[in-house]
Amino acid sequence: MRRRAKWFLLLPIVLLGLAHADRDPDSLDNWRQASRASVGLAPDPAVAREPIVQVYAARAVRWRGYFGVHTWIAAKRGNAPAFTVYEVTGFNVRRGGSAVRVSQRQADGRWFGSSPELLADLRGAGVDAVIGRIERAVGAYPYQDSYRIWPGPNSNTFTAFVLREVPELRADLPAHAIGKDYLGPRVFARSPSGTGVQVGLFGAVGVLAGLEEGLELNVLGLTFGIDPNDLGLKLPLVGRIGFDAPLPRPCCRPGRRVPAPRSI
Repeated sequence: MRRRAKWFLLLPIVLLGLAHADRDPDSLDNWRQASRASVGLAPDPAVAREPIVQVYAARAVRWRGYFGVHTWIAAKRGNAPAFTVYEVTGFNVRRGGSAVRVSQRQADGRWFGSSPELLADLRGAGVDAVIGRIERAVGAYPYQDSYRIWPGPNSNTFTAFVLREVPELRADLPAHAIGKDYLGPRVFARSPSGTGVQVGLFGAVGVLAGLEEGLELNVLGLTFGIDPNDLGLKLPLVGRIGFDAPLPRPCCRPGRRVPAPRSI
């Protein structure tokens, strides 16, 4: 029993060490002046004229980045000259504004120094209609004037809310996207990927099962789970530890997966 207790106590230290290894130095030291530049995951709108929707996640700012990620959705209609980014931040709420931010910043820009990971990529015929549903879902987001780091509503609550309206994306939000399971007063909902269901109480406890997500257990906002599709474990602070081979991209650190573009 003592040996098991020691291993249990070591787990948070190991997870924190793995989270630190995943941090970008700029996001820790000088985040206010850190890079927001593109990392090369989003196509050039001048070249890719088709409609495109992408979902991203990047480590959060400062100490929060040890525990979780910030997620956002970038969309470009057919022949549009730029991507539109939809996300939620707490900056405007503290100033009395809306939590929802719609801008034309770099779709794949670093989040105050943190390199983003591409979670989903949908493009081609029929995607303009999907973008229309995204815009309606953004307008219907019920927590426009609220922001809480834990257990939500926050940026991941927003992304999960919108994704439930566009199951074509089949996006699997990472385990350390704290707030993705916040359902407000609801108890039951579709999983963010649209391929399963979840049960939860105010984002603090819950269970999720889906074809994309696998099986997840939420305890006080910390997610533990199994992803049979990619032979991976889902863990707090690190997101996912998997055994599938990552696709190499020059923009990304080793071990980060880049999903292939999908069509409807």
